Amino acid sequence: MDIDDLSRERLLQLLSDFAKRWLAHDGLWFQTVERHDGMEKAIQYDGEAWKTFTELEARRIKDFLHLSDCGGLHALEQALKFRLYAFINEQEVEWLDDRTMVFRMKRCRVQEARQRKGLPDFPCKSVGIIEYTGFARAIDPRIQTTCVACPPDPHPKEYFCAWMFTA
Repeated sequence: MDIDDLSRERLLQLLSDFAKRWLAHDGLWFQTVERHDGMEKAIQYDGEAWKTFTELEARRIKDFLHLSDCGGLHALEQALKFRLYAFINEQEVEWLDDRTMVFRMKRCRVQEARQRKGLPDFPCKSVGIIEYTGFARAIDPRIQTTCVACPPDPHPKEYFCAWMFTA
């Protein structure tokens, strides 16, 4: 069988599987650093990796979707749908007005796996700030990012993290 022989449904399954594989690698990498150097160092290195990756991911999505350099929040909303996370997590966007958009991660594979194991939320806020700020700026440098809530912050049951974007 060749990839060209796959149906649309099977291609979408493969896309989801690719995203899960990527996330598994990310988690395994993090756990290895944590085991050797501790949580603080693992988060530090994770932040450094995400700074580069999130900008790369945004540029590639921007090119793929032919988004303009100053596409604003509408371009960001579109780009967020094509992140690797979008294929395995549940997310939503709410427009507060024409210059303010809130993005929420309603279901997160990482956090839900920790819940199943009886573990506290993973404290991803410091890396999330790097990730979401860098992604938004790579889509349009005028976009400002504010963290609404992200672990270790308390958050409602309806979502794990939320980010407000303004332009």
